[in-house]
Amino acid sequence: MPGALVRTFSLLLAPLFLCCASGLRNASWKTFEIDYSRDRFLKDGQPFRYISGSIHYSRVPRFYWKDRLLKMKMAGLNAIQTYVPWNFHEPQPGNYQFAEDHDVEYFIQLAHELGLLVILRPGPYICAEWDMGGLPAWLLEKESIILRSSDPDYLAAVDKWLGVILPKMKPLLYQNGGPIITVQVENEYGSYVTCDHNYLRFLLKRFRYHLGDDVVLFTTDGAQEEFLQCGALQGLYTTVDFGTGHNITAAFLMQRKSEPKGPLINSEFYTGWLDHWGEPHSTVKTEKVASSLYDILARGANVNLYMFMGGTNFAYWNGANTPYAAQPTSYDYDAPLSEAGDLTEKYFVLRKVIQKLKTVEAALDILCPSGPIKSLYPLTFIQVKQYFGFVLYRTTLPQDCSSPTPLSSPLNGVHDRAYVSVDGVPQGILERNSVITLNIMGKAGATLDLLVENMGRVNYGKYINDFKGLVSNLTLNSSILTGWTIFPLDTEDAVYSHLGGWDGQDDSYRGKAHSSSNYTLPAFYVGNFSIFSGIPDLPQDTFIQFPGWTKGQVWINGFNLGRYWPARGPQMTLFVPRHILKTSTPNTVIVLELEHAPCDDNDPKLCAVKFVDRPVISAAVTHNRPSKPVSQHSWLGDMW
Repeated sequence: MPGALVRTFSLLLAPLFLCCASGLRNASWKTFEIDYSRDRFLKDGQPFRYISGSIHYSRVPRFYWKDRLLKMKMAGLNAIQTYVPWNFHEPQPGNYQFAEDHDVEYFIQLAHELGLLVILRPGPYICAEWDMGGLPAWLLEKESIILRSSDPDYLAAVDKWLGVILPKMKPLLYQNGGPIITVQVENEYGSYVTCDHNYLRFLLKRFRYHLGDDVVLFTTDGAQEEFLQCGALQGLYTTVDFGTGHNITAAFLMQRKSEPKGPLINSEFYTGWLDHWGEPHSTVKTEKVASSLYDILARGANVNLYMFMGGTNFAYWNGANTPYAAQPTSYDYDAPLSEAGDLTEKYFVLRKVIQKLKTVEAALDILCPSGPIKSLYPLTFIQVKQYFGFVLYRTTLPQDCSSPTPLSSPLNGVHDRAYVSVDGVPQGILERNSVITLNIMGKAGATLDLLVENMGRVNYGKYINDFKGLVSNLTLNSSILTGWTIFPLDTEDAVYSHLGGWDGQDDSYRGKAHSSSNYTLPAFYVGNFSIFSGIPDLPQDTFIQFPGWTKGQVWINGFNLGRYWPARGPQMTLFVPRHILKTSTPNTVIVLELEHAPCDDNDPKLCAVKFVDRPVISAAVTHNRPSKPVSQHSWLGDMW
């Protein structure tokens, strides 16, 4: 009989959120570009998606810049967006102010030092509920001037200003070693009366002259066709803005009219709204903001939260709307960070949403480093050169499923088990020869994910040519699903390279696995234990047991022990050979739970596995093979 590992004991595990960091490269190697073929950004050649928040340095004293930026980073943002108000820096013609609270270069460098990328919106017009939209009042000394047009007097002033501000920004571009990844040209120009494309062409030419050809230049307009007709211009990447009341699918379809390929971007997703004197303070419900943000991120879109930190219209800098209604001094905006920089309830709720979606993104980057494969119809494991383990199949819902709608594998084509979610909301499991239809719910355009597990190939008889994955089409309400993005997942390399070295001390790698009352979606859980080298005859062979766990895979020190499935039985323990155990360093246990983890926020001791000195392989079987396919309805928790 194998000796016990010291004695029978429990090992606590913590859910692990995959993340990775890369060292700084030489500036000459840094690139940020649009990958039109795969509808995404590439940062240093790797897929990238930004989750940004707006903060206006002109509305926050320099004394607080670092505090506010740190709080934004701690919310999970990887970028910030800021306007450059022309009139803030040139209050009188030729009188430039770039010191103290006006030191925009220092603000951007500070963001860089804190690990935040920057989306720059230097105007010349910015709106922003700022006096005259950032245009200097002295422009009106020539009463006939036509603002935001090809008027020669206006262009001359703009040209001079761009010749001052843009050269200051060029060294701060990402390609030059700084944090600025994209630069907006003008702002919501499609909403203005002039609709002068020659003006936009002039700006495009001057921005390229001062910043070069490598930087991504973009425009932002409301997600309506009439706005994009006047605001979009070839050579400037078109983005849209919208808030919680807008149909997300319709908004991004509108962007696609101008940009058929490239990343989806909401440059202003409204977390709150502006105020006017004499009107009630504007608020937007946290639940609505969180729900819409989740939907945006679940589509893989880039987003900027406007505002994440509002600030204050100090002095005389507030703007006004028409019919004339002036804005107050506070620009709190009902934002996640209050005017005074306090963390609001909205901050914590949105942080959870961001962390959840960033986890999915980071995990896929690690688990599928070569990127996904796109196909009109599903491909098998063999076709994507994945021979074991897992493949994630992703598409979008072509129709609204506001009521339960059957997702089916009519030809029993799920080989062997698929964990299904819609926009990250768990739906249930499809299983070979057992569950071929599952009712799901979601909005049209929502992301449908199926994590398909290879449970082992047939080893006897005429069916040993056992293909894995989605080996036939799936249908939604009898219509064949198409347009698949397929991620072959390299779990072994992820465990070895990104999880195996985790020692349980670095909280930046930790997080809570979201769950419903009964289930969790697939997630890695990590723990470690030490074997004292001073005790003779240790380590010895042992067995690992999974109290409360359901089904999954387990690794110790990178060695794949195999599958566990105590919920179905009869095997309840896995053999742990002593040669994989260490006394010199802590031993790492990694559990990939696919269905339901016992972890409870209120009782972390439940999140444990046990090492025992005897195997349990004769437990009662808890599953009977059905005589015919049946529907299964179950709820799962957080994927990855």
